[in-house]
Amino acid sequence: MLNLSNIEGLHDPGFELLLKAARKYCQEAPLASPPVEKPLSAALLPLLGEAEAPLGEGTTLGVRPFGESELSHLHYDEADTLNAEQIKKDFPVLQQQVNGHPLVWLDNGATTQKPHLVIDKISDYYTHYNSNIHRGAHTLAARATDAYEAAREKVQRFINAASSEEIIFVRGTTEGINLVAQTYGRQYCTVGDEIIVSELDHHANIVPWQRIAQERGCTLRAIPTDKNGDLILSELERLISPRTRIVSVGHVNNTFGTINDVQRIIQIAHQHNVPVLIDGAQSIAHTPVDVQQLGADFFVFSGHKIYGPNGIGVVYGRKQLLDKLQPWQGGGNMIKDVTIERTEYNVPPARFEAGTPNVADAIGLGAALDYVSHIGIRNIEAHEHRLTEYAREQLAQIPGLTLIGNPKQRVSVVSFVLDDIPVPEVGTLLDKEGIAVRAGHHCAQPALRALGYEMSVRPTFALYNTRDDVDRLVIAVRKIVGESRP
Repeated sequence: MLNLSNIEGLHDPGFELLLKAARKYCQEAPLASPPVEKPLSAALLPLLGEAEAPLGEGTTLGVRPFGESELSHLHYDEADTLNAEQIKKDFPVLQQQVNGHPLVWLDNGATTQKPHLVIDKISDYYTHYNSNIHRGAHTLAARATDAYEAAREKVQRFINAASSEEIIFVRGTTEGINLVAQTYGRQYCTVGDEIIVSELDHHANIVPWQRIAQERGCTLRAIPTDKNGDLILSELERLISPRTRIVSVGHVNNTFGTINDVQRIIQIAHQHNVPVLIDGAQSIAHTPVDVQQLGADFFVFSGHKIYGPNGIGVVYGRKQLLDKLQPWQGGGNMIKDVTIERTEYNVPPARFEAGTPNVADAIGLGAALDYVSHIGIRNIEAHEHRLTEYAREQLAQIPGLTLIGNPKQRVSVVSFVLDDIPVPEVGTLLDKEGIAVRAGHHCAQPALRALGYEMSVRPTFALYNTRDDVDRLVIAVRKIVGESRP
């Protein structure tokens, strides 16, 4: 067992928090069975090593792993066991300077950076077993096929789908929503029917359904939001009708960080036998996702939002629904038999993966999910929550700064504007300090307009961000405000 008395006096940043949490955990939940021998990630090693003899990579200790039940009764400042400074070393792009300053990447809502593990997996594929899959009788084709299908199984486990047959690889969330719109929407939406989205949705979950509505003669309706950036779910009860064919909403809003009560949305829709698509682009890296527990009919996300490559994403669809849908695109792989007169389609998921797939990036996505799983999504959630609340607290003290949105539950997003300083200018000035944020409408104009704004400055946090990153942001914003005054 880990002897806490042996590591008194170790003053690594964040160590005292871990020690406090470990003591509390040992007092409140004594071991009832032999400890689990578990390899420690590099990120946790500096927090658990002895001062005189640091632990090496791969070292195991008898440490009982934290689970959801243990974390639920701890305050975030007690539960945060991440050493973000150590984690940051896993991401090569973060080791550079921009405009003479160390890069602070706070544009994670747009895309996350990639760890060495992901980059190396992609490089290994192209270096050692690049091949098309499924249709080759040679060794490299078998290796590539195995790796591609293994990535599918990793996605299945990560979101707890019932079967890997429910996992479709696409280019990203946008293509995933379009796939559902062009299959389910075209097949089941007719003149006079209704489609429900929400005011908090990304354009990628509005425009595809607008197009289907226009093409099929349907009406597009939206769940409204209140002044804090929360959906008014009582309005969903009013909006849904016998003509509603699908409800499609975001799990997390990308502008205010609102965590929508998607489980309640799904329950309401299912009471009316209406299927639900959940856009998980902004939730997948920040909070646990269990599609079976949620009861989602479709769930989509992008690899690049969870430390994976660009150009790869996922559509989860319940098998009973996928089996009924016609394909969107035609070509190789999605067929069983073709004659000049007719085509017999393959079963899902192959039916929806026409042509040569993005094998390398599917493998990279699998590696990213391994990385996140090793650190622990609950640990990531707790760490990011602390950073977000700290950032809001510090930014709120700056004269002339207005925080936008105050939802009941949120992930690691902060949105603000400065008096008399245009949003794009703020983004440019922060870049001069080496700080990358998003400055604009974030492809969520209805959401911003619902709260009376056209644009905002949006820093977003990830597992590799630190309090120092937040402090640099706050100092830079104060500098911008100070220099703008006469």
